[in-house]
Amino acid sequence: MKYELYYWPEIQGRGEYVRLALEEAGAAYVDVARGPRGTSAMMKMMDGHKGTPPFAPPFLKAGKLVIGQTANILLFLGARHALAPKTEGGRLWVHQLQLTITDLVVEIHDTHHPLGPSLYYEDQKPPAKKRTADFWSERVPKYLGYFEQILADSGGTYVTGRRLTYVDLSLFQIVDGLRYAFPKRMKAFETDIPSLVGLHERIAARPNIKAYLASERRIPFNEQGIFRRYRELDG
Repeated sequence: MKYELYYWPEIQGRGEYVRLALEEAGAAYVDVARGPRGTSAMMKMMDGHKGTPPFAPPFLKAGKLVIGQTANILLFLGARHALAPKTEGGRLWVHQLQLTITDLVVEIHDTHHPLGPSLYYEDQKPPAKKRTADFWSERVPKYLGYFEQILADSGGTYVTGRRLTYVDLSLFQIVDGLRYAFPKRMKAFETDIPSLVGLHERIAARPNIKAYLASERRIPFNEQGIFRRYRELDG
């Protein structure tokens, strides 16, 4: 089966967590909106009034299934491509962790758009500075400290032990994105999360991920996505 991934063609965004899973699995897929008239095709699917139309990208077409929401897509792919535990309890645990990552992604986005996405960043700089300061003093230690402890307690190479799951790939993206958006702050904080830093390096060295990161399929970070580099927010 060749999957069809629908997401905005200019950014990594929430679709990147799905791309990483597909790439690690070596799954055949097409990034639809990056092709000719792909964005129009994506919008047409969202405007559909039959079946199970998705609310917003990303969504994945797998045969007759259309699956929306990043964590939901990863729940589906994890079971199909050995990127999740085999037991029901294990799958639910990994899904729970991915939902927590989803919450973190929202908070990362809100550092530069605390008043809402309908306003330009330039229209909310003072609140963004205040939100970012709180994010790094309170929220980053809470979230990354939580995942650091889980990883340290796993007794293995990955979050659940010796076997990779899609959550490990998503944590790689979190570390990578924070390094891009907040290089100074992240460099200072990394001494507190050695296990997550080690995980990031192991994921980057995996053959399929290494090849993906070096390819044109990996969209560079930019100031249109979730992780945005604004010097005045980097402490």
